[in-house]
Amino acid sequence: MLRAHRSLLIVALLTVPVLCDVTTGIPDAAPPGYEEWISPIVLPAPAVKGTGDWASAVARARIFVKGLTLPEKVNVTTGVDVLNRCVGNTGTISRLKWPGLCLEDSPLGVRFADFASAFPAPINAAATWDVDLIRARGVAMAEEHRGKGVNVALGPMTNMGRVAAGGRNWEGFGGDPFLSGVATAATVEGMQSVNVIATVKHFIGNEQEHYRGGNEAPQVQSSNIDDKTMHEVYLWPFAEAVKAGVASVMCSYQFVNQTQTCQNSKLINGILKGELGFQGFIMSDWAAMINGVQPALAGLDMNMPGFLGYGVGPQDDPDPSKATNSWWGHALIDMVNNGSVPEARIDDMVTRTIAAWYKLGQDKNYPHVSFSQLTQATYLDGELVNEHVNVQGDHYKLIREIGAASTILLKNVKNALPLRVKKLKRIGIFGSDAGPHPVGPNACSNGERDKGCAEGTLAMGWGSGTANFPYLVDPLAAINHHIQSIDPTVVTEGVLDNYNLAAQTTVATLADTCIVFVNADSGEQYLTVDGNEGDRNNLTLWNNGEQLILNVAASCANTVVVQHVVGPVLVESWIDHPNVTAVLHAGIPGQETGNAIVDVLFADSPHATNPSARLPYTIARKRGDYPADVLYHSEERVPQITYKEGVNVDYRWFDVRGVEPRFEFGFGLSYTEFEYDGLRVRVEQSHRLRRSEEERESVLQAFVGSGGAASSTAAHSSVSGLHIASVPSSATHSSVSVSASAISTSASVSASANATTTTNFPPSASPVADIGGPAFLYRPAATVSFTRALALKY
Repeated sequence: MLRAHRSLLIVALLTVPVLCDVTTGIPDAAPPGYEEWISPIVLPAPAVKGTGDWASAVARARIFVKGLTLPEKVNVTTGVDVLNRCVGNTGTISRLKWPGLCLEDSPLGVRFADFASAFPAPINAAATWDVDLIRARGVAMAEEHRGKGVNVALGPMTNMGRVAAGGRNWEGFGGDPFLSGVATAATVEGMQSVNVIATVKHFIGNEQEHYRGGNEAPQVQSSNIDDKTMHEVYLWPFAEAVKAGVASVMCSYQFVNQTQTCQNSKLINGILKGELGFQGFIMSDWAAMINGVQPALAGLDMNMPGFLGYGVGPQDDPDPSKATNSWWGHALIDMVNNGSVPEARIDDMVTRTIAAWYKLGQDKNYPHVSFSQLTQATYLDGELVNEHVNVQGDHYKLIREIGAASTILLKNVKNALPLRVKKLKRIGIFGSDAGPHPVGPNACSNGERDKGCAEGTLAMGWGSGTANFPYLVDPLAAINHHIQSIDPTVVTEGVLDNYNLAAQTTVATLADTCIVFVNADSGEQYLTVDGNEGDRNNLTLWNNGEQLILNVAASCANTVVVQHVVGPVLVESWIDHPNVTAVLHAGIPGQETGNAIVDVLFADSPHATNPSARLPYTIARKRGDYPADVLYHSEERVPQITYKEGVNVDYRWFDVRGVEPRFEFGFGLSYTEFEYDGLRVRVEQSHRLRRSEEERESVLQAFVGSGGAASSTAAHSSVSGLHIASVPSSATHSSVSVSASAISTSASVSASANATTTTNFPPSASPVADIGGPAFLYRPAATVSFTRALALKY
């Protein structure tokens, strides 16, 4: 019966795009009024070419695959479910002593492992605008994954933060494709430099948690994205990752243009493996598959974690080729035997996976898995599962550095910051976010794992993108330690109860300086925290944060606000209060959060940091100013989310609509003042970019040089950048809306006190253009404008 149904599916796939999965009955076709969004079918799946720096690895993999039986091939393609050492585990090939692959979260560290670090979130890394720091973070995280025996690290995440309240925005690199692309590529390069396979995710259009899907989901949304927007915004970071040599990609849960992403042949065969020439392997998100034949033909290479769905049948079959509780497993053998899937497609799945293994050098002296995602105990059911390998090294130094370097100065009236201990007599620290977690940094009072609570200082969001804290330095402890080390006579008082207004007023009245810590959290949809199902319900502060600020400011003339937040928060109710003298936007900086904020707050810290971070997204004055919002409620079986804003995401929308934000994308103050002059622009023609394999088009590129004079009491570096606004010349796309602006290139500007320096902006182009994407990506003409606040440090 099942085999017959699969046959019907393949017939439908080869004829018309009206399909239905066998579990949920969700139609793979557009509802009335959305027919224009039907994703075309692209077959067959391109076989890996084995070109460039993949040539040797692919050649070796092909030889390896030729010696495998069909069941052995299936063991490489299908996970062995979740009750194993890693969150994802392929089968093994014992005859050839191939050990299989361990796949493990997260973009912040080794999830569930002990003696590993908790790094700053990717959104913090992006806020540094420092490519060297971003790359170093990738190296350090991968060193820890490798040290624990992880073959495939499930990151970086590079979705675009289309909606400000999106639950997993903090796992990505912000709202601009250029910034996100550079950060993604640098992270991939860093991770794979130490032989760990990086996984760029979630491919593609996975921009909210509500209705995101999954095998067991009753409703799954369709992200409806036009071709221009797909290529110029959402595909851009993935293209950068492919250029950087990323070895694996994870497809997402939801539909794109009416077809589930992991079986969307246009996206996988047509764009990722076709246009971009991706030579690695593509895995499903965990239980994202909704049938077996279509994903195989559409180009999917690995089924994770292997079973049909969470809570459906056995979850720990050790031999995938015999597993019946899987869309693939033994069913994949049946598909080959009944002709539904050609064995050549299976060969390509395995070749791509084994090639990645060879390319990253994992066939030589790679560490074995030494931890268990199920427990931190040494033994489980009498078996040694955790060897307690300490992989942290001195990564705490980098974590602290990034934490400080990613802290954005939003307001600083009359040089309220930085503070100096010798000038303080009495300081008040306010807010639960300043203090420790009441039951420890890795636990919640409600018993949830994966940080599913909002207690104590916020240093990461919740969900599968988390990692265990080896320790967590809270701000109150760090500030008190710093002050006492310099002048023990300074009185430090803390009120950690956000709702005890009377105690706040008493302490604030006596203090000469008050520091208020507030936060806002979000995460993945499988956990609900304070009524938030992954996505935030609102863009305001949590835990009475606004009232806390206003109450303290009413009694303290020098009130400094520190925000530990996952994304934009609305600040209109308090930002202009005359007693709020400074605001630091600290993001979620990981285990060294307290020490990092001390480095920014205090000029006399041994690691004092002059802020140079910049916002990786726009902070609006009101929620309705953003171009799109979360779809929270829908009665449709497949809720339709059409990306009507097109390429005008984040700051581009504000530019096009003439909407004034509270803080623009790229905003960030410094304790130093910079002046810019001498802007020079040289325009040259370039034929480096191509419209297609047959046709080339001239492109104007701008080369900019600028002298910058800095005057300050301290040396510092600023970030500066070049915006290019352009109009596609192709007649084919003449009716397509024009991007308001885009970051085209960037450079750092550094100067010592009262000195002058010169910087140049190297030309930059679309990564998709380099590979051969649509013609409208190639800018035939450009107008150039200069802005102080946008640049990546190289």
